[in-house]
Amino acid sequence: MSIARKIESAIARSSWIRKMFEEGARLKARHGAAKVFDFSLGNPNVPAPECFARAMSETVCACGGSDHGYMPNPGYPHVRQAVGEYLTREQGCTVTAAEVIMTCGASGALNVAFKTLLDPGDEVLTPVPCFVEYGFYADNHGGVLTTAPTQADFTLDLEALAAAITPRTKVVLVNSPNNPTGQIYNAESLAALGALLGAKSREFGHIIYLISDEPYRKIVFDGHSVPSVFAAYPESLIATSYSKDISIPGERIGFAAVNPAATHRQAIMDGMALANRILGFVNAPALMQKIVACLQGFSVDIGEYARKRDLLCRGLEACGYEFVTPPGTFYLFPRSPIPDDVAFVRALQEEMILVVPGSGFNGPGHFRIAFCVEDQTIRNALPGFERALRRFR
Repeated sequence: MSIARKIESAIARSSWIRKMFEEGARLKARHGAAKVFDFSLGNPNVPAPECFARAMSETVCACGGSDHGYMPNPGYPHVRQAVGEYLTREQGCTVTAAEVIMTCGASGALNVAFKTLLDPGDEVLTPVPCFVEYGFYADNHGGVLTTAPTQADFTLDLEALAAAITPRTKVVLVNSPNNPTGQIYNAESLAALGALLGAKSREFGHIIYLISDEPYRKIVFDGHSVPSVFAAYPESLIATSYSKDISIPGERIGFAAVNPAATHRQAIMDGMALANRILGFVNAPALMQKIVACLQGFSVDIGEYARKRDLLCRGLEACGYEFVTPPGTFYLFPRSPIPDDVAFVRALQEEMILVVPGSGFNGPGHFRIAFCVEDQTIRNALPGFERALRRFR
C-alpha cells in the first residue's frame, strides 16, 4: 500500500466526468480531434466578456509592490463590499462585507462552509441528480452525503426531502440551476423547503443549514430567474463562483456569503475565515479578487448558450430522445433508451460521442451532455446520436 486506503478508494470511485474527459483525449489522439465529439466536461466555450480583459489589464498595470502580499483571510475588504452590494440587489436584503468571504471557487466555498458547520457523522442532504464531487466534499470534513429523489421533471420533492431528514442532518445542499439537469428550483419550493427546515430544526433542537450552490445562477434562459435563497430561509448560505458566468474556471475565484439574518452569522464567518487558512487556500487569489470587484453583475453572452441548447434539443427531439428542456446551465440530461446508462454511454462512444452516464450524478437511466461546445460539434454529432438510439429501439 503506497497511499492512504481512503484516497485509493476515492480514486476508484472518482468522477465519471474526468474519466470521460481522459477517454476523449485517448480517442482524439487515435482518430483526430475533428472526428471526436466531446460533450463530457462543463468547460465554458463562450469567450469571457471584453470587460474582463480590460479589468485584468488595468488591474495588472495598477499593481504595485505591496499588492501581492498577505491579506485578511476572508479577502480584500473593498472586494467583499462590492460583492455585498451586488448581493443586496440580487437577494433582496442588505448584505455587507461582513457576510462575504472570497474563496477559491465554489468548491472552495463549499469546503470552508462544511469545515465550519460539520461535526463527524453529520449528514449533508442533497436532492439528486447532483454534482459528483459533493460526497467527497462532505467526507473531507467528517460528513456523510445523503440523498433524496426529485420529481420526474427534476424539481424538488418536498415529501422525499422531509423523509430523508434525520437527527444527524446538519446541512441541506441545493444546486440551482442544477448540474446535471439544468433545472431551477422556484421560489415556492424554496420557501416550502425553508419552512420544513425550520420545523425540523425545532424538532431536533439544532439548526439545519441550507446551502445553495449557485455557479450557474446567471446562465438561465427564456426569461427564467433564480429565486433568493436568503428570502426563503434565514439559516442559509450561498456558495458560488465566477467560473461559468464569465468563463474563467481556471482562475479559481468565487465566494461564500452568509444570510445576514442567520442566528450565528459571526461565528460562521469566523469559522470560514479560519477554514480558508487551515485548508491551505489561505485566501482567494489577490489579482482575481481585484478584477471581479469591477465585474459584479457581468456575464458572457448567455444568448449563445440558449442558441446551443435549442440546436441540441431540436436535433435530439427529431432523433426521438426524451428529455426535460433545461431552463438553465449548459447541460442537457436526456433519458437513456435502456436502463443501463453506462452501456448506452459506451454505445455513444462507438460513435465517437463522449457524454457522462447519469449514474455518476446519482441519476441512473440518464446521461449528461455538456453543450458548451462549438455549434459544429453539435451538428456533426447528431447522426451518431441517432444511430446509437436506433440500436436499442
